[in-house]
Amino acid sequence: MIRAAPFALLVLLPALSACGSQKDLTQVAGQPAPPVPYARKDPQTSAELLALDPQAAPERSVELRKQSEERQDDPFDLPPED
Repeated sequence: MIRAAPFALLVLLPALSACGSQKDLTQVAGQPAPPVPYARKDPQTSAELLALDPQAAPERSVELRKQSEERQDDPFDLPPED
């Protein structure tokens, strides 16, 4: 059992290190390219296809709070109607 641990470690480490490899995207041979958007003449590059639009990844518009602060009165925080 103890002799199998170093062997398993030697086999698993290269396999795990390959999981994080990053390469440029290329088109698979024999597969059609993604359709070109309407009113665009040239096809999009892989970087353009991977870029997120602002609605998918919005930026923060406020700073994070560093300490507790008293909340301001909210005029729209009304009790439920019966």
